[in-house]
Amino acid sequence: MKTKQWNDPSTTRMTSTSRRHFLKAGAAVCAGVALGDASTVHAAQSITVTCWGGDYEKNVRACFADPFTKETGIGVNLVNNADLTKMKVQVQNKNVSWDVFDSVGPHILSGSKDGIWEPLDRNIVNTSDLLAPGGADYVGTYLFAAGIAFDPKRFAPGKYPKNFKEFWDVQRFPGRRALRPRVSEMLEIALVADGVEPSKLYPLDVERAFRSLEKIKPGVRKWTETTPETISLVLNNEVDFSYSFVTRVMPSRQAGNSIDISLTQTVNAIEYLAVPKYSKNREAAMKYLAFVLRPDRQADFANRMFFSPNSRTAQPMVAEATKKYLPNMDSPNNIIINDAWWADHFETLQKRFTAWLLV
Repeated sequence: MKTKQWNDPSTTRMTSTSRRHFLKAGAAVCAGVALGDASTVHAAQSITVTCWGGDYEKNVRACFADPFTKETGIGVNLVNNADLTKMKVQVQNKNVSWDVFDSVGPHILSGSKDGIWEPLDRNIVNTSDLLAPGGADYVGTYLFAAGIAFDPKRFAPGKYPKNFKEFWDVQRFPGRRALRPRVSEMLEIALVADGVEPSKLYPLDVERAFRSLEKIKPGVRKWTETTPETISLVLNNEVDFSYSFVTRVMPSRQAGNSIDISLTQTVNAIEYLAVPKYSKNREAAMKYLAFVLRPDRQADFANRMFFSPNSRTAQPMVAEATKKYLPNMDSPNNIIINDAWWADHFETLQKRFTAWLLV
């Protein structure tokens, strides 16, 4: 794994780290405090955490939810819904049913800007071991990479698009496409497909991005609402090329399915956790955040799901066979999502993008 830049959205700059820095990290720093055993817990007996379905849900359950319950006695309900609009409505109505919100930077930072998250309880959540420490009311959990998924049995080398410019070239690479209906990531890949260098993306040229999206729109068979669809559509031969995630493709491939993903050009971004205001289980939710940040939990999740841990101490625990599939932050071909930029633009541009999809 190579890591050059982590997007630190608590400022407007990009934080630089290196793989060498990861591997030379000092003695273990536990990201969190002792959670206690079930007999001493006086908090709520269960919390609800948003999730993303499929293998992600299965491994969140195995790495975080079930071990957390075993250690603390606090149950964890996973809900496959990370809808920011619904989350905001819950907070505005002071009727919150989700205790932990698991999502990408544009969602989390937009929510932070609108003041819908609880401040982190620093007596419980320790961020000193994190490469990207996050902000006052959210924490970064891991880095993920996304690219172009395809079925290698249907497409030999040279017959499938390896980068986003080729993905846009429906003449040279004919086939049914799938993209996400989330404006963040889509504007970036549209601009790169149109010739913008990844290092020069921000501030995004929004009008140019929408013009580029108009070119690919006729070739998009499905705008995938759920993350598991990004691979199931390929596996079921409903699309040929899908914008998907290494964290989805690799577990599916290990399970024996015929699917692969190009690592020639990827989108790299951070996943975050936040606790919404008016949560009835605030303390238990904060303990869950601390548990997820523990190096042993981070490394276990990375080895199962091909996420790059945010914990410095977890980095050397990642298996060598896993590291070559983790986000490459050194490659000039790769896109690094600027969450700080999206904090100021996500809500407005998502509304525009959703309306554009309906035309």
